[in-house]
Amino acid sequence: MVRKTTKRFQTLAIGWMLAVIVCLSPGIPGAVAQEGPAGYGLVIHGGAGTISRKNMTPEREAAYRAKLTDALEKGQSVLTAGGSALNAVEAVINLLEDSPLFNAGKGAVFTAQGTNELDASIMDGRTRNAGAVAGVRHIRNPISLARLVMEKSPHVMLSGDGAEIFAGLQGMDLVPQSYFFTRRRWESLRQRIRQEGARQSGSAAEEHGTVGTVALDRDGNLAAGTSTGGMTYKQYGRIGDSPVIGAGTYANNKTCAVSATGYGEYFIRNVVSYDISAQMEYRGLSLREAAAEVIMNKLPALGGTGGVIAIDANGNIAMPFNTSGMYRGYALENGTPVVKIYRDE
Repeated sequence: MVRKTTKRFQTLAIGWMLAVIVCLSPGIPGAVAQEGPAGYGLVIHGGAGTISRKNMTPEREAAYRAKLTDALEKGQSVLTAGGSALNAVEAVINLLEDSPLFNAGKGAVFTAQGTNELDASIMDGRTRNAGAVAGVRHIRNPISLARLVMEKSPHVMLSGDGAEIFAGLQGMDLVPQSYFFTRRRWESLRQRIRQEGARQSGSAAEEHGTVGTVALDRDGNLAAGTSTGGMTYKQYGRIGDSPVIGAGTYANNKTCAVSATGYGEYFIRNVVSYDISAQMEYRGLSLREAAAEVIMNKLPALGGTGGVIAIDANGNIAMPFNTSGMYRGYALENGTPVVKIYRDE
């Protein structure tokens, strides 16, 4: 009996040690050891892709870190005051959409026709209601219109002119296309046009800047949202994963809230955000295990690049990505905001 008990103890001890090693492993870029439980928390991203120190000026890096910190503090202020996860997600993404640094809202990239077409989605983990817009051209803050679709219509997704007609009916002001013009994104379009075979080359992951937020409020509710301008030189009304519930955005109080960034076609085909939730619900994986399985194994197996941010009902967070960098950060209750950019942070 003693021998059996000792053997069982040794087995449990070894399992515990392996779990600790996996949890703290530096092998998964952006991975974070489980932080919860927490009263509230939020995680943000500003896009994943070819982001390296050698291509980043000190001034530009400082600008990104400052804006991501502002966004985290904005979300914290909402949650500290007892605000909902949905309100925090919308407020944070509004701030990022208004910044020309990111490929969302003001800083959206250009299509092949020289226009700006924006996509966004939001989801409530408590009710699993969701709203999304795709291909809108005159909406300053697409995430806010996505929330209106969720709360003021019987639909989940509206696109193009129909979405903008709905926006007008809801009292939302439209902005001219000129509002979205930035010299940086215009030069990116010109460069892409000059590239031989540009129409078939490149990936959304290279056009980093999609923004997203996931949040847990003090009532234990989760929410997720994502907003993007898509791919530079995108054609034929292309729509990526950001407005697709279950691909770019997903939230379920039973499991987690997820926002994705990367090469959208692969995230749609892999149903990435929902898959992470399903891995937790049906396989019993932890948030970090599920996110790593999908982003580090299943997604690249088909050639997909990018990353996700996620938070579960206990305040555990994950930020895995398989690119060289991802603008990201998190803030937990009573904690100082943490911002990271590069793989080795």
